[in-house]
Amino acid sequence: MKTLYDIIPEIQKSSENAAVCIIVNTKGSTPRKAGAKMIVYENGKLFGTIGGGDLEKKVIENAQTIIASKEPKLFRHDLLHQHGMCCGGTVEIFIEPIMKKNKLYIFGAGHTGQALAKFSSVLDFETVLIDDRKEYIDNCNTSEVNKMNLPYQQALQLLPFDEQTYICIMTYSHPIDRDILAFCIKKSFAYLGMIGSQRKVAMTKKLFSEGLNISYEDLEKVDMPMGLDIGSESPEEIALSIIAKLITVKNKTTVWEKELYL
Repeated sequence: MKTLYDIIPEIQKSSENAAVCIIVNTKGSTPRKAGAKMIVYENGKLFGTIGGGDLEKKVIENAQTIIASKEPKLFRHDLLHQHGMCCGGTVEIFIEPIMKKNKLYIFGAGHTGQALAKFSSVLDFETVLIDDRKEYIDNCNTSEVNKMNLPYQQALQLLPFDEQTYICIMTYSHPIDRDILAFCIKKSFAYLGMIGSQRKVAMTKKLFSEGLNISYEDLEKVDMPMGLDIGSESPEEIALSIIAKLITVKNKTTVWEKELYL
């Protein structure tokens, strides 16, 4: 029989949205005590219960609001005065949205791509390393990394894209990089970056704006050259600069805001 802790990872990987409702405090007579948990899906479907009745009906409504806002909140319920429940106690319920895992697609399993995959595997990313060269994919020994040994265009058709998708492009070929970028720039994403020199970036912007009619605003959403400027040289240093940029985007923190804490 599945438990709440089995369900949460499934929701994180699915297209469904949901929230966890936990009774954190009670006073007086209440249907259930602190620690009772319930999952509410966006469509109102439930897993578990926090006591039923009008209380649960209101908690479902609150949870759906939390799912939409993506902000956790503590709710206090007076069972007699708010819900007409004769047990008459009070209940505090913390409702938290179940956040999807951030997906990281790394196109290119060269030295930098493998180093980036290794760094991301210990952070809050579900990492997919993609390369059409089997020997490079097989060389990645990080068990937490999902590996796709497919032609890039085929892989792009299989991957889901949404606002929690992070994309790093670093293949062995400039034309392939640009093809991947042209596909991804039209998708939803949290971050889209491409590795390369200033000359490669300038040429890419020129080709995209003139040949593909990609707007300046769309091109400005692409991080290229990719990563933070830390004077990196080795594959590991470059990967570190990229993962630092991804964390900056994930936490929506600018360098200026970081300096306030130093």
